[in-house]
Amino acid sequence: MKNRVLGRSPLEIAPLAFGGNVFGWTADEATSFRLLDRFVEAGFNLIDTADIYSRWVPGHIGGESETIIGRWLKQSGKRDRVIIATKLGMDLGNERKGLSAAYIGRAVEDSLRRLQTDYIDLYQAHMDDQTTPLEETLGAFAKLVESGRVRAIGASNYSPERFEQALAVSARLKLPRYETLQPHYNLYDRADFEAKYAGLCLREGVGVICYYALASGFLSGKYRSAADLGKSPRGAGIKKYLDVRGLRILDALDRAAKETAATPAAVALAWLIGRPAVTAPIASATTVAQLDQILAAATLELSPALRAELDAASA
Repeated sequence: MKNRVLGRSPLEIAPLAFGGNVFGWTADEATSFRLLDRFVEAGFNLIDTADIYSRWVPGHIGGESETIIGRWLKQSGKRDRVIIATKLGMDLGNERKGLSAAYIGRAVEDSLRRLQTDYIDLYQAHMDDQTTPLEETLGAFAKLVESGRVRAIGASNYSPERFEQALAVSARLKLPRYETLQPHYNLYDRADFEAKYAGLCLREGVGVICYYALASGFLSGKYRSAADLGKSPRGAGIKKYLDVRGLRILDALDRAAKETAATPAAVALAWLIGRPAVTAPIASATTVAQLDQILAAATLELSPALRAELDAASA
């Protein structure tokens, strides 16, 4: 397993990232610690979270995931073995949202406190804020990089036009640029990224860490009919995948999994890892057994014939 560089930054990562949205939600603290320990023991290092995780859970206010990661960092002593990526900008209530310079300064300190660290490796704009000039946002990020509180910056959920504008602003003003893009991309959800972002990221040398890499769990093969949707809290969001194309993709994954002695989830992630624009997909797990299955993707070799079959099934 070879590490990959995130964009033009100094950050080197294994080709699969752990999605921290489950910490404090579908994985309690003790389980989260076991998952993080196993992830690092297996040679992986990028942990992706956000300040808003998991505000959607009744009784949660946001910051739960960062808090658990921070406790694990303190207890484990493994800060120097991991790349911590977090995000800001989504609405946390009480006017805590956006990408103004004032709010970035406040939000980063909150994340650093919860994470119990004095620096964030990759700090990402979780969504575009069109009420704030790009110059102001990028200037505020530049101060964080200069101060050492942030090593590199990235963006998620930007339109291709705004992302390209942001790169141009950084070049013009000689500011740190977004070294990564975090888009929605997987074997089912292909069209938008491939048509609008892939060429831009390849041309500009931007690292891509894609979310929903398993289409909310659909590509694991766990959900094959409407009767399966009650299997997890995420089931309600999977109904849209249960169409002719979705089932065709599952059939192709089943065949590839059988041929490679892997799981459908590992095959789906290996397909992403092998895409030319992708640096590392983000995937999560709630048990160590699940985690081991998806980590196998990083060393799973898919033959050209299998890739062609998956490409055709998901076209």
